[in-house]
Amino acid sequence: MQWFVSLFTEESVAHTILVYCLIISLGMSLGKVRIKGISLGATFVLFAGLALGYFNLHINPQTLDFLKNFGLILFIFSVGLQVGPGFFSSFKKGGLRLNGLALLIVVLGIGTTIGLYYLLQERVSMPMMVGIMSGAITNTAGLGAAEEALGQVCEMSNTPLEPISLGYAVTYPGAVLGTILVMVLIKAIFRIDTNKETELLNQKQNTEDKPDILTFRITNEAIEGLTLAEVKSKFGHQAIATRLYNGEKVIIPHADTILHKGDIILIVTRDANADNLGQLLGENIEYEWHDNERDLVSRRIVVTRGNINGKTIGDLHLRSAFNVNITRINRAGINLLARPDLVLQVGDRVMVVGPQDGIRHAEKILGNTLKKLNEPPIVTIFVGILTGILLGSIPIYFPHLPMPAKLGIVGGPLIIAILLGRFGYKLHLITYTTVSANLMLRELGLCLFLASVGLISGQGFIENIFSMQGLTWLLCGFAITIIPALIIGIIARFDKTNYFTICGLIAGAHTNAPPLAYANSLSDTDEPSVAYSTVYPMVTFLRIIAAQFMILIFA
Repeated sequence: MQWFVSLFTEESVAHTILVYCLIISLGMSLGKVRIKGISLGATFVLFAGLALGYFNLHINPQTLDFLKNFGLILFIFSVGLQVGPGFFSSFKKGGLRLNGLALLIVVLGIGTTIGLYYLLQERVSMPMMVGIMSGAITNTAGLGAAEEALGQVCEMSNTPLEPISLGYAVTYPGAVLGTILVMVLIKAIFRIDTNKETELLNQKQNTEDKPDILTFRITNEAIEGLTLAEVKSKFGHQAIATRLYNGEKVIIPHADTILHKGDIILIVTRDANADNLGQLLGENIEYEWHDNERDLVSRRIVVTRGNINGKTIGDLHLRSAFNVNITRINRAGINLLARPDLVLQVGDRVMVVGPQDGIRHAEKILGNTLKKLNEPPIVTIFVGILTGILLGSIPIYFPHLPMPAKLGIVGGPLIIAILLGRFGYKLHLITYTTVSANLMLRELGLCLFLASVGLISGQGFIENIFSMQGLTWLLCGFAITIIPALIIGIIARFDKTNYFTICGLIAGAHTNAPPLAYANSLSDTDEPSVAYSTVYPMVTFLRIIAAQFMILIFA
């Protein structure tokens, strides 16, 4: 049995792999345990690491440091690729208001943290307070950024590294409960009826502007003999003619199609109504297109060819070349109107209408090879990480800072990943990964990071958590979790924001998935998830940058 004992006592490659596998498998198994439908997920990997670290399991320090940082980079870069496509669009229309409220939660959280530091600075240092803040908002990426910045400060000042992950571990469970408590308090304060909130939300969604599908019989004699392009120029709104029946057969109209009185035309539009189109075209009618479109088929095609990445729908000339019309685009679950200037990306699912032969040609052009989507863009990922490390290593000089700031191995890859996720197609880089592939990469990186942090911090965990110091950390964490979210939640409710939107906003501002699951359980609506995904990209970026600068300024 000596060989078995040596696996746990002698430092080796096998020992390192065994310890990490043990921590991650144990932590992920415990993380799946649900209490009232809520689980902590990968966070239990941290607690498993703390437990094994407490029992003095050793890993080579250089190996431990590498796995911690490499796991953090994988996690951060995957998050950046995930939020990148929606990062800039989240600031449009309603998203601007929600992001403004989320920004206030972030600012109030930072202010609460700084206020508690000055109140308790004889008992809690600023680095530890940043660790507590990261746990209080369940922001693992912020903890990684803070640890990296603290490492830079300690290296420059030749001081020992403070285990701020202990503060994170102590406050994390309370942050989940505290965020849910805020949702419960807002509901109680305003005596909110969730059924009524769901009804109001459904009414609002039903009255919002949605794409209309309208059929007209052309009766306006002024249109006789004009091309479709000439008629669209007179309309002045974005509209797509998807089918036309000329009395003999159904065709897919294109820009040069000549319109005649008596033609029946199908229009898809977002920003117009039947009256406006009726004045231009003629009579709005009910028409069974299926009776006259035997030669046409509808099919959903997935864009998988890399050379399509970055091209517009108009660039493909599918209508003029193959009599095929793109009617709708679904990108990451969001339906988009198929405008000629809409830029296509790998992974887009396009609905096309046309004859069988034309559809086959469209498939050859767009790809529709689903296997390609299962192949992660490895070159893009590692070129992006390389570029992010270079960007993060550039010193940035700020007045009144004792040393130049750096984006580091967290901020640099995050920014590059966001930019690649949004603009990578302009460089002809394929950045699309399936949801499962992105989740796999992200969870792997997160588990490596949390296991490493747990092993490093395990020695003093039990002594700290069951002490007056641990109680102080816990109370500070509750304050940072509850105060900002409750204040902004109340303000948002006075501004007549839907309760489910507020729940998603608070969960997103805390980057906290378990409370989102609680909010989703209150109603069949997906409004909490929509609000969460709207604010998550900006908040994730701000939390990471804020944690770094708080260390550099106050440490």
